[in-house]
Amino acid sequence: MGYYILIAISMLLGTLTQSYIQRTYSRWSTVEASFRGTGADVARDMLNRGGASAVGIVPIAGTLTDNYDPRDNNLHLSAANLQGGSVASVAVACHEAGHAIQNATGYTMMKFRTSLVPVVSIAGSTWMLVFMAGVMLNMMGLVRVGLVMFAASVIFQLVTLPVEFDASNRAVAYLNEHGSEIDQKGAKEVLTAAALTYVAAALVSVMQFFYYYSSTRSRR
Repeated sequence: MGYYILIAISMLLGTLTQSYIQRTYSRWSTVEASFRGTGADVARDMLNRGGASAVGIVPIAGTLTDNYDPRDNNLHLSAANLQGGSVASVAVACHEAGHAIQNATGYTMMKFRTSLVPVVSIAGSTWMLVFMAGVMLNMMGLVRVGLVMFAASVIFQLVTLPVEFDASNRAVAYLNEHGSEIDQKGAKEVLTAAALTYVAAALVSVMQFFYYYSSTRSRR
């Protein structure tokens, strides 16, 4: 029963946060920003001012798929945010520019998060196999290995939070200095809604970890 409750909570949180970000983004995508230019233009100015002028800006397919990839040192912006000039477009583009500036300036939490990527890329896809093999074979050592691997993914989710918050703060600070009040207001709403998706994901991961951990202790 506990497992089904956990699944229900996870699905509810995911649905609510995704619905909220979609509504908030849609509302502010109809409001023009005070800047002359597109989200890409504003992001470029922010990058130049923030010491990340070497970062490129390239298109990516999809909606709200925007990201900064330190491997190719590019902002990947979806069409609406790359070419659009709405408050939502500018907010998202500047948020991703904030990540690029974090990387360029050696932001500690960004460096820590990046260092975890190789570990999490392996642990995140295999921990359940290891954990279940330990349960079925009644090998507590293997179960513990699975839990440690999952713990790495949980830590990654938690470290992601300050990285995302800081990128949003950098975006809002830039808009506060170079934009208008409407840009700041819209950016805060859009980026707060986006941040809630990361908070929900981290909360679900923590609950899952403690569920499996407590189940293991009970089984033992």
